[in-house]
Amino acid sequence: MSKVDVVLGTFFGDEGKGKIIDYLATKSDVAVRCSGGNNAGHTINVNGKKYAFHLIPSGILNSNTKAVIGNGVVIDPKVLIEEINELKANGISVENLYISTKAHIILPYHIMMDKLLEANRGSNKIGTTARGIGPAYCDKYERCGIRVEDFISPEFSKLARINIANKNKVFESYGYETLNADSVIQEYEEYARILKPYVVDTVNLLHDYLDEGKKILCEGAQATLLDIDFGTYPFVTSSNPTIGGICTGSGLGAKDIGEVYGVLKAYASKVGEGPFLTEQDNEIGDTIRELGHEYGTTTKRPRRCGWLDLVALKYVVRINGITGLAINHVDTIGKLPKIKVCVGYEHNGEVTTHYSTNLDYINECSPIYEEFDGNFGDISNVKSRNDLPENAKVYLNRIEEFVGVPVKFIGTGAGREEMIIC
Repeated sequence: MSKVDVVLGTFFGDEGKGKIIDYLATKSDVAVRCSGGNNAGHTINVNGKKYAFHLIPSGILNSNTKAVIGNGVVIDPKVLIEEINELKANGISVENLYISTKAHIILPYHIMMDKLLEANRGSNKIGTTARGIGPAYCDKYERCGIRVEDFISPEFSKLARINIANKNKVFESYGYETLNADSVIQEYEEYARILKPYVVDTVNLLHDYLDEGKKILCEGAQATLLDIDFGTYPFVTSSNPTIGGICTGSGLGAKDIGEVYGVLKAYASKVGEGPFLTEQDNEIGDTIRELGHEYGTTTKRPRRCGWLDLVALKYVVRINGITGLAINHVDTIGKLPKIKVCVGYEHNGEVTTHYSTNLDYINECSPIYEEFDGNFGDISNVKSRNDLPENAKVYLNRIEEFVGVPVKFIGTGAGREEMIIC
């Protein structure tokens, strides 16, 4: 058996990774979040109650699972404490929560900078969530970021004061309100005091767990087409939610990774700006949105909806070395009488099955569709792939055939138990 399994998003996020993670966490000893910040969200339904996770690995819902926030994550301390308090209020222990010393901290000036930059992009907005994620990563690579180990140390006050003074110069130049360093430091020193008991060297912790034979699950945030390198740049996130980010965001080695599960919907959706070749900005898209309740976990924004793009999915499978697919919302797409999937692009009069994130290329392409019969009926109680209606089987078989990867999980409803495990 592999020591480390990975769950990744395949398209633009919001694919329902939380549901797959929730199941796999019951088979794992440790759940790790490796990248991103509170711009991402996992929602899990447990006994009729919804839990929305933004920073804490959702595996923490399993009382025996240790939850690790890895070094690749950028942490808003205020949001993290709110999550901790909400879990405690619902009777869920956070004693198994561990925060990396090497993770970076989001401070108020990051959020202000995020809003300022987006406002000044004019018609070229990226669609950022304005939670300070990008500016925090900018500071990380500019080497003026504040890591958790700095945050909980006496050096925090000095480092924060220097950064606030520098950021205030930028805010002043744009006519923005500046920050009061004393107020920020006082507030965040209290956050540091609350979070300090959870802070450990998670790199050594994870490798000690591996040496003990423990099973680790890495929870991906966002998705491949939002990757800073492999996504539809510049309409991407500020980190690597692909397989590489799992290693650099946790300290785990490539040789430790076994199964890589790619999570997708039986249709496609996207929040924010950027290209979306199979988008249905019409009645079909509106219908999918309402049937699938397509509104962002973190932002509440309505998602753009469209047909599944198998050309893009094949690209994602290749990049991540995906070994199995987890397809959610099969019940949702099955409510339509007819379903389409994109199986090729027409580009300058030629047909191709190669995906590219080049924006000019995408804008010059037209999707080529295959049509399938829908009307799957109520499949929420189906527990075997063999018992699915024939139309659903045909649809799933075509996806497997095109990308060359087996379907391992089939989502048949919103509930925790409404899933076929193949």
